[in-house]
Amino acid sequence: MIEIRPIQLHETEEARLVIFKSAYEVFREGSTLEESIATYSAKGALKDLDDIQKNYFENGGTFLVTCQDGKIIGTGAIRYLEEGVCELKRMWLLTEFHRQGLGYRMIQELFTIARTRGYKLMRLLTDFEVQTRAVEFYKQLGFYEIPRYEGDDPEDLAMEIRL
Repeated sequence: MIEIRPIQLHETEEARLVIFKSAYEVFREGSTLEESIATYSAKGALKDLDDIQKNYFENGGTFLVTCQDGKIIGTGAIRYLEEGVCELKRMWLLTEFHRQGLGYRMIQELFTIARTRGYKLMRLLTDFEVQTRAVEFYKQLGFYEIPRYEGDDPEDLAMEIRL
């Protein structure tokens, strides 16, 4: 059975591993998953997951997980960015679950939560060179390109959607 629900704090490490596994499948940086995790952990990647309560739940947002039979297979979150604007973060799904409508279900749930909290716009940053499937997914949902709003990675593409 598939369910989408708020993460429980004791599930943070399981969610972090799902994100690392998913990103490894996309970016293929490092010769092994373990090497990739070590490299990105040393750089402080996913530091926001160190305190999900503060960075998401207490920051005008939420952090959801997609579970199959109690096991996390995907993640998605929103957080406050500025007045009336939230940011989509940590949208990842294990590769073997792609093309089953689960990403669509997650984003629809996040749209509902964002609207309920009074957000008018949702923004995101993604790597447009490597994450071409994600970019196409977001465009199909109605996201459009905007000038980058933060970060210094020239491969980041900024997008937003009116809620």
